[in-house]
Amino acid sequence: MIQDIGPRHLFNEYHEEKPSEGDTCFLFRDGQILAASGEENRMEYPRYRDFREEDRKKFHFVYLLRVDERKCFLAVGRNLPEEVQFTQPSGFSFFPVNIFRKAMPKYMAFAAVTAWHLNVWYRDNQFCGRCGKRMKPDHRERMMRCSCGNMVYPRISPAVIVAVTDGSRILLTKYAYGNYHHYALVAGFTEIGETLEQTVSREVMEEVGLKVKNIRYYKSQPWGLSGSLLAGFFCDLDGDGTITLQEEELKEAEWFEAADLTPQADGISLTREMMAKFRADHTGE
Repeated sequence: MIQDIGPRHLFNEYHEEKPSEGDTCFLFRDGQILAASGEENRMEYPRYRDFREEDRKKFHFVYLLRVDERKCFLAVGRNLPEEVQFTQPSGFSFFPVNIFRKAMPKYMAFAAVTAWHLNVWYRDNQFCGRCGKRMKPDHRERMMRCSCGNMVYPRISPAVIVAVTDGSRILLTKYAYGNYHHYALVAGFTEIGETLEQTVSREVMEEVGLKVKNIRYYKSQPWGLSGSLLAGFFCDLDGDGTITLQEEELKEAEWFEAADLTPQADGISLTREMMAKFRADHTGE
């Protein structure tokens, strides 16, 4: 999956420091990231040295994380929410953030999607939700602080990915919205007061009208595109397998035999890994 970058390691501890010339600087705009595209989906991200001196003054460079010894910063316009006018470094242009699904090297794709998660959090917490004053970053930890005493930490939303199975059959769905048009598994966010297992049962009932049993945890995955922590579960059909589609969420849902599945684990998504595991467990391939 995208977080499996060994032997490299992502360190997310916050440090207050300024970028050096060779440090990576992620810059996002309107759901896009500044990058340079090379052969075989290789993406390069600008270094601090790539920004002109006069343009550096237009941004705050906020420390995000490091991969091994490579430090990564977020370039945030000083005049938010106004769009910063600057000279794009030579060879760089803006790409949709979903390039992370295929971008290489994978360890930098994981760093970039984590940077997107934090970018959204910084963007959405400029002002205090309690008193309306401008928030300021804390100097010791990753937190936004208000003079009224309100403290806001990065938000992580728990969600589930659910493989509903019936013997050698698995339930696959297609979303009614968004940019992902391939078959996927039932998925949804955990509501207040719910356990993850209760989320599994509720989401399956809401989206396809089925009861499930024998709910089994598989793996988890951080998914920065939606600011989520995904928890994968396998479960068994309990009773009738007739599907009742929730059309506001899904445009398609149907049962597939394991031998008829074609998706392979892509090394990125929990969904694809779970589908590939189900096929392998039932076909031996």
